[in-house]
Amino acid sequence: MASTTVVHETALSRLLFADTRLSLLWLALRLYVGWAWLQSGWHKVGDPAWVGANAGQAVTGFLRGALGKASGETPQVSGWYAWFIENVALPNAPVFSYLVAFGEVAVGVALILGLFTGIAAFMGGLMNANYLLAGTLSTNPLLFILATWLVLGWRVAGWLGLDRWVLPRLGVQVSDGAPDTSPREPSQT
Repeated sequence: MASTTVVHETALSRLLFADTRLSLLWLALRLYVGWAWLQSGWHKVGDPAWVGANAGQAVTGFLRGALGKASGETPQVSGWYAWFIENVALPNAPVFSYLVAFGEVAVGVALILGLFTGIAAFMGGLMNANYLLAGTLSTNPLLFILATWLVLGWRVAGWLGLDRWVLPRLGVQVSDGAPDTSPREPSQT
């Protein structure tokens, strides 16, 4: 039988990513990122070029702009991503339009409510990465960095939100903060 090695967190890591005393800091960060996503998505959901009769029109313009950045002396969009845009995203522009609009709203709502915070932040970061790969800066680098932090702090980032009650029901263990004094088996390497 193979042995396992457990690498325990440092005190600083525990403080930053597992201690509910910093939950106010995580709440502020979560609300900022969530509000940014909600505003962006809400604008798109109300725009017929994103959702409705002309769905796909706005995303097509965005994607064609990204394709234009894939050529020239110093391309801003990688060739492999340009291939994805041309062969996957553009032919399915209406689908991507709905995914982007409602995905942004869903990420914003989930982060504001503190529901599945780590998953919501990951999905937001994934959207930011795609916007960056398409050559769009705007607030995407900042939101990507903040989303990464929220993913790291998922255990307490939603503590002042619905995660406090939902995650334990899904099996996430929460303790009172007392040091773990259970005997540990020595790791074998």
